[in-house]
Amino acid sequence: MKVATIGCGLIGKRRSRVAASHPQSELVLVADINESAAAEVAAECGCRSVTDWREVIADPEVEVANIATHNGLLAEIAIAALAAGKHVLVEKPMGRNLSEALQMARAARQAGKVLKIGFNHRYHPAIAKAYQRYQEGLIGEIINIRTRYGHGGRPGYEKEWRGNPELAGGGELTDQGVHIADLIHWFAGLPTEAFAYLQTAVWPLDPLEDNGFGLFRFNSGAVASFHTSWTQWKNLFSFEVYGKQGSLTVEGLGRSYGVERLTIAKRKPEGGVPEMEDFVFEGEDLSWQLEWQDFVEAVAEGKPYLGTPEDGVAAMRMLDSLYRSVKEGAIARLSAS
Repeated sequence: MKVATIGCGLIGKRRSRVAASHPQSELVLVADINESAAAEVAAECGCRSVTDWREVIADPEVEVANIATHNGLLAEIAIAALAAGKHVLVEKPMGRNLSEALQMARAARQAGKVLKIGFNHRYHPAIAKAYQRYQEGLIGEIINIRTRYGHGGRPGYEKEWRGNPELAGGGELTDQGVHIADLIHWFAGLPTEAFAYLQTAVWPLDPLEDNGFGLFRFNSGAVASFHTSWTQWKNLFSFEVYGKQGSLTVEGLGRSYGVERLTIAKRKPEGGVPEMEDFVFEGEDLSWQLEWQDFVEAVAEGKPYLGTPEDGVAAMRMLDSLYRSVKEGAIARLSAS
């Protein structure tokens, strides 16, 4: 596959390296408005660089577009790439809002091309194993989910694109919260109701939030709670799924988030301390490589894949309901369209 990356920031560099090193893909072009950033990635990966993303869309050699820009350009570029007949891997979130996500999904259907949303957390080994064990029925029917995710932000955030409402679409709830929404949806399906509180507690980001607190309720009666934060001074990831027969707890994502670990608790019918099983996943984070492999197989062989347009839209429906709840000061129903 002839691949181009649009956006050469931290994520774009990572996506470029993965595409360049895969045996079934060749990175032929990178683009960034920052000429030196594009040139640096091009030199490392042995490809051409340009400063205008439209040149990528117009290039007939490019079959696949890796899109890793700020949120404000994701939908515009993805839709243009799909219309030009290219397959697309677009970084999360699926645009700045639900409307952009729906437009992207529609463009993929019309083009008949693969559109994959960059939910790399699904490929982390502890999360993937937790999902496998849940699907095997180990913990029974889900009764609740509890999750926390955050980092400490940094001074000057308000001067970056993440602090610009027009470019970001939302604050921490959109940035890291979309990963949480996706994981909750993956395990439990789409909720029916949502309620949220937002804070701008430390970083001068108004009207954007640096903390998001939320609840989702499902038709089954299950409830999911979460807290995403840019004031989590020590980086943290915690994802707990409780079923009628036990629980699955994922802690850490490696590196600054701590060693990745899955703890399984199997409830004893007679009560008392549950049976415990612990799995530790040390070493390099391979989620980006695994995600790219999934994408390559979807493009080359038509295989089913994770992070479909439907998954992306579901996560954006969930975020949309949370923001509407804050605005209305009430429980919000999830939008059906």
